[in-house]
Amino acid sequence: MGTLKFEVPHNLPKDEVKKRVEQLLQYWGSKYGVKSDWQGEEGAKLAGKVMGINLDASFTITDKTVTGEGTDPGMLLRSQAKTYLQKKFSSVLDPSKSLDQVKGNLD
Repeated sequence: MGTLKFEVPHNLPKDEVKKRVEQLLQYWGSKYGVKSDWQGEEGAKLAGKVMGINLDASFTITDKTVTGEGTDPGMLLRSQAKTYLQKKFSSVLDPSKSLDQVKGNLD
């Protein structure tokens, strides 16, 4: 299988981005059993199975973006997977939402 890449822009401080992304990782952990492991302060690796598809991914937080790559789920699901990732990361990185709002709106 190939690699699926994504990039989501943000205009938040990196420490705030990490707090928000941690909420997303906790959500994925509780909903899908995805394991996450922070690699320093600016990125993490993810592993698990989501809806029957093996997931092996990583992402990095930069000053302006969250970039990542993961297992390509194949031609039939590629577009849906990329849209889902973009939507989830964009939602948690929305500067108009507080951290508490992010926590409450992950579903």
